[in-house]
Amino acid sequence: MSWHHRLRNLFRSDRLIRDIEREVEFHIAERAEALRVQGMPEDEALRQARLRFGNRTVVREQMRDADIVTWADSFAGDVRYVLRALRRAPAFAVVAVASLALGIGANTAIYSLIDAVVLRPLPVNDPHELVQLAMGEKDQGYFTNPLWEQVRDNQSGFTAIAAFGETTFNTAGGQKQSIGGSWVSGDYFTMFGVQPVLGRLFGRADDVRGCSGTAVLGNGYWHAEYGSRTDVVGRTISLEGKPFQIVGVAPAGFRGAEIGGDPQVYVPLCSEAVISGSLSALDRRSNWWLRVIGRRQSDLSLQQVKSRLAAISPEVMQATLPPRWSEDNKREYLTRTITARPGEGGVSALRKRYTTALATLMGGVGVVLLIACANVANLLMARAAAREREMAVRLAIGAGRRRLVRQLMTESGLLALCGAVVGLFVARWGTQGLVALISTSTDPVTLDLALSRHVLGFTALVAILTAMVFGLVPAWRATRVSPQAAMKPTSRGVAEGHSRFTIGKTLVVIQVALSLTLLVGAGLLFGSLRNLVTLDPGFQPRGILVTGVNLRRTGIPAERYPAAHREILEQLRAIPGVRSASTSQITPIGHSTWNDMLLVDGFHASSQADAVVWFNSVSEGYFATLGTKLLAGRDFDHTDVPRGAKSAIITEELARKFFGSVAPLGRQFRTKAGDGLSEPLTVVGVVQNAKYESLRETSSPTVYLAATQDTVPGAFVALELRAAGEPQSLVPSLKRVFAATYPAATLEFRVLDEQISESLRRERLLAVLSGLFGAVAVLLSMLGLYGVMAYSVARRRNEIGVRIALGADRMRVLRMVLGDVARVVAIGLALGVAGALVSGRLVATFLFGVAPADPTVLTVSAAGLSLVALAAGLIPALRASRMDPAETLREE
Repeated sequence: MSWHHRLRNLFRSDRLIRDIEREVEFHIAERAEALRVQGMPEDEALRQARLRFGNRTVVREQMRDADIVTWADSFAGDVRYVLRALRRAPAFAVVAVASLALGIGANTAIYSLIDAVVLRPLPVNDPHELVQLAMGEKDQGYFTNPLWEQVRDNQSGFTAIAAFGETTFNTAGGQKQSIGGSWVSGDYFTMFGVQPVLGRLFGRADDVRGCSGTAVLGNGYWHAEYGSRTDVVGRTISLEGKPFQIVGVAPAGFRGAEIGGDPQVYVPLCSEAVISGSLSALDRRSNWWLRVIGRRQSDLSLQQVKSRLAAISPEVMQATLPPRWSEDNKREYLTRTITARPGEGGVSALRKRYTTALATLMGGVGVVLLIACANVANLLMARAAAREREMAVRLAIGAGRRRLVRQLMTESGLLALCGAVVGLFVARWGTQGLVALISTSTDPVTLDLALSRHVLGFTALVAILTAMVFGLVPAWRATRVSPQAAMKPTSRGVAEGHSRFTIGKTLVVIQVALSLTLLVGAGLLFGSLRNLVTLDPGFQPRGILVTGVNLRRTGIPAERYPAAHREILEQLRAIPGVRSASTSQITPIGHSTWNDMLLVDGFHASSQADAVVWFNSVSEGYFATLGTKLLAGRDFDHTDVPRGAKSAIITEELARKFFGSVAPLGRQFRTKAGDGLSEPLTVVGVVQNAKYESLRETSSPTVYLAATQDTVPGAFVALELRAAGEPQSLVPSLKRVFAATYPAATLEFRVLDEQISESLRRERLLAVLSGLFGAVAVLLSMLGLYGVMAYSVARRRNEIGVRIALGADRMRVLRMVLGDVARVVAIGLALGVAGALVSGRLVATFLFGVAPADPTVLTVSAAGLSLVALAAGLIPALRASRMDPAETLREE
């Protein structure tokens, strides 16, 4: 049976079913009448007749089964036909699939990252039962260890509850070899319901004060470092120079509760005292370093858990009150209430930092997909115009419009399917690139990027919607062809005549508008990144090597640390290639901060926060090494001795804020020290403002203290060395110095300008991806514009030939075609301006030094898009102007 006979049979199936049903009913009635004549009761006669001839429902089901088989056979024929048609037009197939693969792949890549960072629950049993604890009006998620122990001992709404804190451990002496680690309480693994691969996991007995060091290896670290050896249990691992016995290996796929992290080793909370000794944070009531997650009882709702936590809060707060806080801070502390929030997604600084950025990028890739759909729709309409005679023949021999639409939608669906499959490979590559952009050497990001059912479902949904978006209009247009007109020998097609605005041109207008929206967003983000990169931070980071030195493993007493730091500094200054050197407690734009409240006679703060400023402890020569200008007074020197008057150097912003027009040199101030005040500090110098925590900060009033007067010396110090050449060239010399003096010291090297560059990874991610999306959008739009104008010129071939034959010069034809291009682009740009303003508002939170409606960015983006569009339209315009009128008239 030919395909058109199957087509007609398919759409006649409902009528066929009705005809069969009527015939069956006739035979049932005839048989029942015969049985009644033989003396059988009427009801029994009807029942027997139905048993013989079957039930109408059975007949209908049988016919529907036959209908499904017929439809499946017909659909398979459609697929084969489409494949043959695409094989005959490989250029069309490649361009269409590539366009869709870019759009679908980009959407899938961004969604994969959103799924891994924001949406996906932890890979543990019943994650919906997990609850994260927080407290205070600001929903503070960090706890002190005394606070955690009080919550653990007084709670009643959890079947298990655990605390954990992320950290890094050094596994060797000399140059630091860090691995990610996690302090965990005894019920940590029990709460998550995970089982060990080898050995055992921690229990409550492992987390008691005075414990010895034990460790559980992360599965990835076990594979990478130990080669999956099964005899690893019982061996020891060195963490910060202390031996820890390995008791087990965590299961594959479990990376703890920190999304983006991947602890290589887990150690009990009590082991913190083993490493930190007298500086342990276990009893410190002002050291906020732990997060708390619990598994609520199945019969309790989240609100009931909150009520129980609120009930124990007064007692817990009173028992953990920090003794050295001010009276105001103590009163505020006692009013805090412990609360709970859903914890199925774990905790993540990565999520907090990138959720808004990823949502913004998701909007950008959605626009790219719309542009790709418009591009493919234009290709399909041009293709449909070339197939008008085929459609006309099929309509003439009896094919219905619904049947033709179905076949054309099959073609769209197959293109979308191929685009989705290729897009998955694009997404895989793109997702890995995205993770590389947000990951750094000092802050690596590890995410589960496996294709989950959510990601596959999202890709399938996008593919289906894409097929509908770009397939319906071309299919509807293609089946409106008139068989009589299309089959005329001289016909060039009747699907779409010449007009100022065809559907194809309308789609190009939309593409241009969307492209301008993306280009403006990309321009704003690139401008913001440029401003941050070229910003003067108040120091000169290029050429500085920062060396982190930790003397804890050397065994020297704590009181000797300051003298050791000075000895090291003098030795490093003598190294060839070192122009200057200094020490500091805090490195600019690093991961550490130190702030405190400043008390100045005559300055009245509007709030406690208004009196809080940044602090740092630095050696003499620090400002010269970093290139920070000394504006008044002096640098620290040999007169700043431990038992002398305390000296301080302040930034000009702090001087202006706290001392006003009064000269700050010689003035004194104090800081909060528990319930009392510190010794007076005398201002001996003023330096230029410098960024402290972030390049984005608008205010950074800072106090610099003399390292020689530090009353609480620490084992760690940062060394800044300005090199005469490349900073990394100093590393071998530094290693030799430490090997000869303090071989057990832990060293960590980093280049300051690279550290600052890494702080801009979110901004770089947004700028790079938005620029890439903008470039793809412009490319697709210009392909669409070129295709529409080339198609328009081809359809107007006879008209243009007549114009040239009647005397129109070639420049007039060129202007006519380019005029069409200009109209399309102008309308697209006009619509795009509104989209660009919306785009600017959406990315406003990421901008620095650039207005959301920056006219320069808008003008440059519009001008650049116009030039590219005119270049794309110039080729078909030149082709039109060079037509031979005699040839076109002969065709007519």
